[in-house]
Amino acid sequence: MDRYSRQIALKQFGSENQEKLKASKVLLVGLGGLGVPVAQYLCGMGVGTLGLVENDTVALHNLQRQVLYPEASVGMSKLQVAVKELQKRNSEVVFKGFETFLNGTNALEIIKDFDVVVDATDNFSSRYLINDACVILKKPLVYGALHAFEGQLSVFNYQDGPTYRCLFPNMPKANEIPNCDENGILGILPGIIGSLQALEVVKVITGLGDTLSGKLLLFDGLTQTTQKINYQSNPENKKCTSLLPDYGYSGCELVPSITWDAFGQLNENKQVIDVRTIQEYSNDHLDHAINIPLDTLDAQFGKIDFSKPVYVVCQSGKRSSIAVEILQKKYPNSTCCQILGGMNQMPTQCL
Repeated sequence: MDRYSRQIALKQFGSENQEKLKASKVLLVGLGGLGVPVAQYLCGMGVGTLGLVENDTVALHNLQRQVLYPEASVGMSKLQVAVKELQKRNSEVVFKGFETFLNGTNALEIIKDFDVVVDATDNFSSRYLINDACVILKKPLVYGALHAFEGQLSVFNYQDGPTYRCLFPNMPKANEIPNCDENGILGILPGIIGSLQALEVVKVITGLGDTLSGKLLLFDGLTQTTQKINYQSNPENKKCTSLLPDYGYSGCELVPSITWDAFGQLNENKQVIDVRTIQEYSNDHLDHAINIPLDTLDAQFGKIDFSKPVYVVCQSGKRSSIAVEILQKKYPNSTCCQILGGMNQMPTQCL
């Protein structure tokens, strides 16, 4: 027990709570900015089994905040790199990897064997899905979210407490959601909020202190201030017995799309509309791509030749899917599709 002697020495913690950590099974959904510090600290503190759900690869722009991944891992599986790095830190932890994205088909099966679930995702469809699955399976859920210099944190479904839907009843529309590709995120912020998520997990497992059940903690990194907002439980939100048929995996999948590989094989004269900001476009862009920022699209339809196929690109795929929906409604007879993954997933040979 020498490894954990510093926390066992705490009178309120002791060896009994260390044994609770060792016996616990925690599922972490997402190994990005939030997931990395959660995984590192739960691993270090001696959680017995750590489940990891991730299906993305390491990108260069991840390294600014996802400090578990070395430079040499760019392009590699996040899950495989994370497990390898975490095993170096604590060989006593059992890791269960799920190299997939959580969805309506696999969520209940993956979550059912764990004691606590950590939502470290970055999109609303995943948050509502994870919440509903945890309500059905009666699993406590530790939530975190980020935007620019701010973060938020709460605990849902704990000891019959409120759920995510008690705080956010309805999913926002795509055009109402801030985009981190455009607005950015300060690198240190995920480390702060992710560490607080890990702390809430430990409190849920051990029963120490007061959790953030029924409270939303708001953190402002620019002023180093926090505030707590109380919210009430709605019993109707606890009656969920089955997952919805659709959680809005829409974005990229409901609009016509093309992969980078397929795009690279096109022989025709490619008409590409880049809907990122002027600054993003100036940093890097495809040859001959026309820059029409998404918020000016309605006023610049005249720049697009709808007699030819239109290929829309942004940074990650979110804005391009919105743009394609707009173009399809305005010009229903045109051929428009987005390039999946955006510039984040673009092969170097496409430049």
